[in-house]
Amino acid sequence: MSALASLPTLSDRLLPGGPARDLAGHLELYGPLPPVADDRRDLIRLVEESGLTGRGGAGFPTAVKLRAVARGGRAVVVANGTEGEPASAKDKALMTRNPQLVLDGVLVAADLVGAAEAIVAVSREDRASIDALGSALRERRDAARVRIATPPERFVTGEETALVSWLNGGDAKPAFTPPRPYEAGVRGRPTLVQNVETLANLALVVRNGPAWFRAAGTEAEPGTALVTVSGAVRRPGVVEVALGTTLGDAIDLCGGLATPPQAILGGGYFGSWLPPDLDLPLANEALRPLGGALGARAIAVLPMGVCGVVETARVAGYLAGEGAGQCGPCVFGLRAVAESLALIARREPGAAAALARLPRLGAQIAGRGACAHPDGALGFVRSALQAFAGELDAHLAGRCSATDHRPLLPTPLTTADWR
Repeated sequence: MSALASLPTLSDRLLPGGPARDLAGHLELYGPLPPVADDRRDLIRLVEESGLTGRGGAGFPTAVKLRAVARGGRAVVVANGTEGEPASAKDKALMTRNPQLVLDGVLVAADLVGAAEAIVAVSREDRASIDALGSALRERRDAARVRIATPPERFVTGEETALVSWLNGGDAKPAFTPPRPYEAGVRGRPTLVQNVETLANLALVVRNGPAWFRAAGTEAEPGTALVTVSGAVRRPGVVEVALGTTLGDAIDLCGGLATPPQAILGGGYFGSWLPPDLDLPLANEALRPLGGALGARAIAVLPMGVCGVVETARVAGYLAGEGAGQCGPCVFGLRAVAESLALIARREPGAAAALARLPRLGAQIAGRGACAHPDGALGFVRSALQAFAGELDAHLAGRCSATDHRPLLPTPLTTADWR
């Protein structure tokens, strides 16, 4: 059993504190990896028993993906560290502070699916992660099995078919499916695409076993998660919490609230605006009845005095501009939604008609995109219409309750390059 199993808390598995360790310090803390290649079936069964699911947003069972790719032969592993979600910094924190654990997970996954090639994809603008992973690789004897690839930083680049498309020499845009990457991905080979946090957890599961992994979290959603907390908190940042931890406890790890909350955005820009209930558990089981989900595990606390309608309109405009431009729901639908919200946010004539248009636009967009981008953006907007119903009425009457007009949620300028 590794040294990590004796650490006093359950929330320092992935980010145990201190600066990034060299390989010797990493092995002293976590212990060596067990042999994997000769025990694939049993180890995948242990991953299944652990209940590990994807940490990139979709939450798909990791063992199911591993088995599907392993059956195909001549596989490729892609560690997804692109993190196009502007409200999230969890993957950057993990790659810069614990790059050796990420590489452990990449190589474990490669052995489990029989892959001779492994790729870590990191947005080319994320120099800190690229440098940390490069330094970590230079210390390893097995470094030749892994290469770092640097796609452009776009919101949809992290979608697995977009990432595979870019690795195959195309644009970093989602592809029409089937086939899925597990069937035919990089150079037509079965390809495992997993978020870097998922792979880091995979390395811990094969070291410590499923019972150890399940000692944190809930029965339905075991383990820990990296959560990015921003907005009206005293020390915004990335924290590691057991799944099922309350919103309030996660916020307390960031120094607590800086001002009273008006609403909380949970799950990032494909997430939902939630009531400011600090007793709400960070678990899909608790969020689902409210129309929410963990998603990218990004929490943004909206303070009183900031207009939720204006913030939603800005993010909707950003998401409309980040579409791949391959199908009508993105090219026309999201643009129309963003324009309608902008009209309402500015309290211009025609705002009432714009608000009435939104349900019709939603019905025309839902379920019709080539990827999840239109539906994700639409879910975010729908939640705002409920969460900020009173503020919407005020805007239609020509008023806005905001006293602080500074932007809260990030809407970065991104490259126009898809290659």
